[in-house]
Amino acid sequence: MSHPYPAPPLLITGAAPYGEEPADIAIAGGVILTVGADARAAAERAARESDIALVETDGGGLVALPGLVDLHTHLREPGREDAETVETGSAAAALGGFTAVFAMPNTHPTTDTAGVVEQVYRLGADVGLVDVQPIGAVTVGRQGQQLAELGAMNASAAGVTVFSDDGDCVADPLLMRRALEYVKAFGGVIAQHAQEPRLTVGAQMHEGDVSAVLGLAGWPAVAEEAIIARDCLLADHVGSRLHVCHLSTAGSVAVVAAAKARGTAVTAEVTPHHLLLTDELARSYDAVYKVNPPLRTEADVQVLRQAVADGVIDIVATDHAPHAAEDKDCEWDSASPGMLGLQTALSIVIDSLLVTGLLDWRGVARVLSEKPAEIGGRADHGRPIAAGEPANLVFVDPYARWTVRGAELASLSRNTPFEGMELPGVVRHTLLRGRFTVRDGVVTGSQDATNSTAQQGVSA
Repeated sequence: MSHPYPAPPLLITGAAPYGEEPADIAIAGGVILTVGADARAAAERAARESDIALVETDGGGLVALPGLVDLHTHLREPGREDAETVETGSAAAALGGFTAVFAMPNTHPTTDTAGVVEQVYRLGADVGLVDVQPIGAVTVGRQGQQLAELGAMNASAAGVTVFSDDGDCVADPLLMRRALEYVKAFGGVIAQHAQEPRLTVGAQMHEGDVSAVLGLAGWPAVAEEAIIARDCLLADHVGSRLHVCHLSTAGSVAVVAAAKARGTAVTAEVTPHHLLLTDELARSYDAVYKVNPPLRTEADVQVLRQAVADGVIDIVATDHAPHAAEDKDCEWDSASPGMLGLQTALSIVIDSLLVTGLLDWRGVARVLSEKPAEIGGRADHGRPIAAGEPANLVFVDPYARWTVRGAELASLSRNTPFEGMELPGVVRHTLLRGRFTVRDGVVTGSQDATNSTAQQGVSA
């Protein structure tokens, strides 16, 4: 987004970086000038030198974190603008505390060429609420038959470094090997949707006691674990980087842990919904709980949480998957899999990992900002809250609670599994390069006409 005027110098007083000691934060020119006792003087000096009035915001009681980074977002544009657009998805992301999102390639057309990834990249830049970094498809059309133009996408203005056929697995082992070899040349990473297709034909939910009772075809854990094991061996053989998308089973955690112990360059993500929800919810036959990979068992949930705390799972990624009503408000068998996630992710992490004592605020910053930026190669995000660093920040009220209302979320779609749930943690402010994208819970920025809503239902 081109700004007709420079961002004013900012002084945010009394916020607690990483939930630790409160400190003032001075910002100007898109960077943090200083944190601490000298902040007011630095901000006032910046205002005098720029001849722009200082903006002061009370951050008392808020926790300051590096702006969140999502390595797994579906923005649906181009092609399904009825479900989500880059603009509405960006607004949802900013309201959720994100300053950068990586957009998955299962659009129409697929983002498998330099031209299409540049289109998504420029759409994101025009909106300007978050940095939209396209993910390129591994194969042409995500058909699993022929490698896409990986090098051209990397060399494009979008600078693609992450490639995935997400929604589908790169099932051909030779093709997966070639992809790993190709991206190694420029430090790229293959993000695999780990799903053995032959073992999941017709699968509707997790294979287990609940699927047996409901008579729905099961998606067995081994279908995920077998692909992860294969790909870790391939990554080892090639000496390249592998990232496992939305890991969901206890067995997958064991496979990744063993690979890391061997020194494999593998990273893994888990979604917020796999940290909280279980396959028991399928008993309602409400298709809002249909997702791929499916919700697993309570035992899996507990192992996944511990794996995040232990660092076996590196990051939490939303897999934000908006769907239009006609694709979701139907019988379970016919419904598309997927859930909204951008505006609820931080609250779910607070609820499942912070409140439980498995992570502290620095841990939250690690899994929701620092490591996803590192995996995706965005050196300008996930940075420390310190002098000289980019002012990509989020300020959270840790004690406020809010009630999720799908109709009040910024996404064009309404398929949230957390409807009516009261969650902890409210995003008050989000800053992208020193400019408010969300202020007092409302989307702002130079495009003030952005058609989105603030988080509502805040109860404290």
